[in-house]
Amino acid sequence: MSTHAHPSAELSARLVPLKLMAFDVDGVLTDGRLHYSTGGVESKAFSTHDGQGIRLLHEAGFKLAIISARRSEAVERRARDLGLHYCYQGVESKIRAFSEMLGELKLAPAQAGYMGDDLLDIPVLSAAGFAATVPGAAQEVIDRSHYAATRAAGDGAVREVCELILRAQGSYDRIIARYLS
Repeated sequence: MSTHAHPSAELSARLVPLKLMAFDVDGVLTDGRLHYSTGGVESKAFSTHDGQGIRLLHEAGFKLAIISARRSEAVERRARDLGLHYCYQGVESKIRAFSEMLGELKLAPAQAGYMGDDLLDIPVLSAAGFAATVPGAAQEVIDRSHYAATRAAGDGAVREVCELILRAQGSYDRIIARYLS
């Protein structure tokens, strides 16, 4: 699963100060497709590999968040399962939610990263110290991102970014050591 990516010096300079990582849901933590049952119940598929990547960041002391324009019980449950600190859903202004977190945590934008894939994510991507995206993201998002994952949305892209951050901060080997012993 590991990409073994070692970031460039320029990218490392953005990754090292991070203490908060926030993620969009549809098209980042999922493949972006919406599934509805005949009864109208929405379901989403999440990658366990991405979840483990988020848990690794959690072990490193990160504050973690979801910021989504849509509202879903599945997302609420996933956020709870992963122990995320913040779960913003149904937000009209993602940048307002992001700024609220920064204020509450007393963090500078340079200490926060965000991973998104579409036009609604651009204000947060532009404000964050580190902006990441996925293959297939809107071109305007790719143009404004510092890193584009090679793995697909909902299938390892988040894990790739989490590992990249941990490697840049020099904590990857220490954190995974307990899994290897």
